[in-house]
Amino acid sequence: MEKTYFEHSSYDAIIIGARCAGAATALQLSRAGARILMIDRDLPSNDTLSTHALMRPAVALLHDWGLLESIEKAATPLVKNTNFHYGMEKISVALKPDHGVKGLYAPRRGLLDQILVDAAVDAGTELHTGVTFQAVKRSPSGRVSGAILMTRDGRCRTVSAALVIGADGRLSSVAREVGATIQNTAPERSAAVYGYFDGIANEGYRWYFGRNSYAGVIPTNSGLHCVFAATRPDAFKETFASDPITGMTGLIAQCDPAMAHQLREFRKDGPLRRFGGALGHMRQCVGSGWALVGDAGYFKDPITAHGITDAFVDAHRLAKAFCHMPSFPISYQVKRNRFGIQLFEVTRNLAALNWSFGQAKSMHLQLTECIKAEMASIRGNPTESAIAA
Repeated sequence: MEKTYFEHSSYDAIIIGARCAGAATALQLSRAGARILMIDRDLPSNDTLSTHALMRPAVALLHDWGLLESIEKAATPLVKNTNFHYGMEKISVALKPDHGVKGLYAPRRGLLDQILVDAAVDAGTELHTGVTFQAVKRSPSGRVSGAILMTRDGRCRTVSAALVIGADGRLSSVAREVGATIQNTAPERSAAVYGYFDGIANEGYRWYFGRNSYAGVIPTNSGLHCVFAATRPDAFKETFASDPITGMTGLIAQCDPAMAHQLREFRKDGPLRRFGGALGHMRQCVGSGWALVGDAGYFKDPITAHGITDAFVDAHRLAKAFCHMPSFPISYQVKRNRFGIQLFEVTRNLAALNWSFGQAKSMHLQLTECIKAEMASIRGNPTESAIAA
């Protein structure tokens, strides 16, 4: 008898995508006793474009999952302060330890994703890389009942599952295949350059908000800082095309001339990378036999640096809801929207880059309230009234 490519012909869930959203979901479902198949066309150890910054709910979840120690052992810098620069005004916020979490972290994605994947596999997840999603399988009633996957040997294989989970990013093939409806969009977007610099002292997260622009300096692994600067797409070419470093330092100099001067002196680790921006969306995130997590269901402009945190919170909600069938579809969608819509709107307003500094401060206070509500929800004490208002 020919040996099958996968260990089983049927699973409780097939997860398409093994980055932070998919791996975090696989980890929790496997620990709950579900039979999980997770596939990805790439290796999770490969780095990817990111601000890397984790907000408190993400760090709290890593702590709850028993993975924060691995992040710390990899010499990921501890972030004890967040610094907001509005023009030349600087506001520093000290981060207080809470529930065993000493501060914040911004691990490189290759490290973070691999830690999550390893934990998921240790919990029983079956992982295959070099495998691509082709289409969903449907039952006669139209319910999604599995996936058609192309394996490394170039053959298409059909695998059954009670749930197909799209964790395959903002251009999700799963979302397209299942016909996930768009519930909200954000045409406001920014375009940015990203790079890594050596020699910057760790003073925590540094966020800069200038005239029609923003930037960040984020401590990450190997003694490096992720530095990014962004402006409106129509100004991107003029700002960065001829000399990206000059464009980056020029935007940062609006708020922190000393940092801008240092960046010209520090050693750059690798080339700068460009991100032209993308429209934000909130998609329907659950349907008959399928669900979406992370950017597949909910993508926002990077200005709030909340993407990884959203992925973790999505994974947490989905895993909790999955254990309460048949109410799963309703509860997952409702909770995602209840806590996501306000954050989506705050991000959209910030990404417009047309605010005064006073308005930016006000929006950051709103963002703080959203994060507090997320934190309360994962601790089992949701402040739903504050979000509903």
